[in-house]
Amino acid sequence: MTNKKKEHEKNKKDIDVEKTDINHEEIINEDDSNKEKQNIEQSIEEKLAEAQDQVLRTLADSENLRRRLEREKEDLGNYIVSNFAKEILSVVDNLQRAIKSIEDKKEDEGAFDTFVEGIELTEKQLITSLEKFKIKKINTDNEAFDPNLHQAMFEIEGKNSEAGKISEVIQDGYTIGDRLLRPAMVGVFKSKKS
Repeated sequence: MTNKKKEHEKNKKDIDVEKTDINHEEIINEDDSNKEKQNIEQSIEEKLAEAQDQVLRTLADSENLRRRLEREKEDLGNYIVSNFAKEILSVVDNLQRAIKSIEDKKEDEGAFDTFVEGIELTEKQLITSLEKFKIKKINTDNEAFDPNLHQAMFEIEGKNSEAGKISEVIQDGYTIGDRLLRPAMVGVFKSKKS
């Protein structure tokens, strides 16, 4: 072989070795790159698992809080109702005493007067008990009709100056705090037809 051919063959072998070295480096770089990707993927999966765990814990805490608040709300409602019931029970006791007193003294002429007096006192006690719980009667004395507080049941003709005023109360209305509990059922004056 000629020198040129030998040299050419040698160069060819050197190139093949270099290609093999380059291929080997590429494989090593790819392996490193794959390991990095795997590490990143594993890190992302761990963070995702942590986030899912936090979300589940937060949901469980929220559900527990909701249940606890419902129990407390029910307990508070029962407590308030029990206080109200105690007040009303004393009124019931007084009514029963009044009824019994009239039964025991049917022949006594003053028994009826005593009975009426007992009923009036019981009514006052009941109104006082309601006021303790911020339940107040709606004032209808000489008032103008207010659709927010009154429910008109009928209209009757009145003097021109009385139009729109309450003529009669059929059933008292009540508020509890600032809210309407029950509207007052009323009759209302209307203006005379000419």
